[in-house]
Amino acid sequence: MSSTGFSNSALRGLHDGLQSIVDEIARAGDAPGTPRVELERPREEAHGDFATNAALMLAPVLRRNPREVAQEIADRVGALPGVDAVDVAGPGFINLRLDDSWFLETVDAALEAGADFGRGASNAATSEPILLEFVSANPTGPLVAASARHAAYGDALARVLRHAGHEVRTEFYVNDAGRQVDLFGESLLARATGGQVPEGGYEGEYVRDLAAELGVTAESDPVELGQLGVAAMIGGMREQLDRMHVHFDRFQSEKALHEAGAVVAGIEKLAAAGQTFDEDGATILRTTTWGDDRDRAVRRANGIPTYFAADIAYIDDKFARTGEAGRLIYVLGADHHGYIARLKGAAQALGHDADHLEIVIMQMVTLTEAGEQKKMSKRRGDFVTTQELLDRIGADAVRFWMLERSHDQQLEIDLDKASEQSDDNPVFYVQYAHARMCSIRRKVEDADLAGGDSAECSEALHDSEKRLVKRIAEFPLVVADAAERRAPHRLHHYSRDLASDVAKFYRDCRVMGDGIAPELTARRLHLVDATRSTLALALDLLGVGAPDRMERRDEA
Repeated sequence: MSSTGFSNSALRGLHDGLQSIVDEIARAGDAPGTPRVELERPREEAHGDFATNAALMLAPVLRRNPREVAQEIADRVGALPGVDAVDVAGPGFINLRLDDSWFLETVDAALEAGADFGRGASNAATSEPILLEFVSANPTGPLVAASARHAAYGDALARVLRHAGHEVRTEFYVNDAGRQVDLFGESLLARATGGQVPEGGYEGEYVRDLAAELGVTAESDPVELGQLGVAAMIGGMREQLDRMHVHFDRFQSEKALHEAGAVVAGIEKLAAAGQTFDEDGATILRTTTWGDDRDRAVRRANGIPTYFAADIAYIDDKFARTGEAGRLIYVLGADHHGYIARLKGAAQALGHDADHLEIVIMQMVTLTEAGEQKKMSKRRGDFVTTQELLDRIGADAVRFWMLERSHDQQLEIDLDKASEQSDDNPVFYVQYAHARMCSIRRKVEDADLAGGDSAECSEALHDSEKRLVKRIAEFPLVVADAAERRAPHRLHHYSRDLASDVAKFYRDCRVMGDGIAPELTARRLHLVDATRSTLALALDLLGVGAPDRMERRDEA
């Protein structure tokens, strides 16, 4: 764990001190367990800087009155460093007010840590090697807008997990085997020669364009065309993912698993373990043993392995590379709920711990423009590609908007708003907050006012300064929470809240000018620097740029 980024966070120190007090009271009362302490910002700032419901959580365990427990906690919390005042409110809420030294320490910690602020949110006991698979789009067509959400989510999650202290490798599984590839080749041939597209084939205009690009003729082999077409589609996906700043450590070919004998070996391993049975010549895996709604075929009666058999081989390969202590995370589409029990069952049948296989189901994304929803169907060719989306609103906007909501919620993106250069566009609003902080730093330097001693400043902190510092202090906890809950959208919300606090600080607190003492300039410049560093780091974990200069329309 980083000694500068996470453990030395002033808010973490306050949180850990409070947790220690709660633990001691629980032990003294022979409580069977201790609640996890949570600190939050009161809705009304007049109530204090932070609040906790720890007493309300602990009282039932101790079988005591909540306000009595709250008062006992409050009496001890008052002795923690940086705590200025504590009071008990309502049925047992504890409100804390912090002194100016706590706020100044928070700014110093953020500045000292820099890009390592919040790093190591997972301690050595909980960090683990992780293989994260995401996107894995069907390679028989272009990368569509829905896959862009998978890309933004998966890459941001990888960044957050790494920052939290995990060892993460990212993978894209290429479905380049099976009947769909043959259909793709037959569709290419049909589109090039004016023939009939096969049933279940691909009719999009992109198929005609690709056929021309590949130089398809009536003599072309459809099987070879299928492979060439898939390779071309994957090449295009790589380019679009690069534009989104999404990079994979490994592209795993399904075809390569077959050629290496891994798929057949996986079936034989299951059979040897007594996990399969024969039915009408097919080999069936007993996935119902592990909670699936029905047993699944792994080899057809004609001897050809099923698509699921390749999934099984890939699971075994992944665990072989991570070790049994590793974790496999899959990011799958909204129509893949049935895969949860299926894949976990396969892992258990292979002898692995199913708790180390985690599946994230990504809900759908819809796009609207001029008030109308765009429709998408890859087989019919009626869709918005990631390429078109990037051209329309840019990579930063794509990533930021795609992370607006939790992965388990449907998402709608207004393309008109996403392309605006105004505060109504959240990505512009957040990036502009960073650029504004950079502008203040430049102006102070240009005026040669950056040499004051902040330690000599005796002026009390303004409420807008405190508000901004408290938001900065929350960053390590937000990173830890986003990593634990697989929820990078929490950093999206955090960055918007931080940008809002920047706007209030800019409105209320001059950094330089007539009547501003050099030591006050120095103190507020430290806060400006800590803010822009934290905001840039939050945006980086989302995969979004933090420009130093921007122009808002109403300030042009």
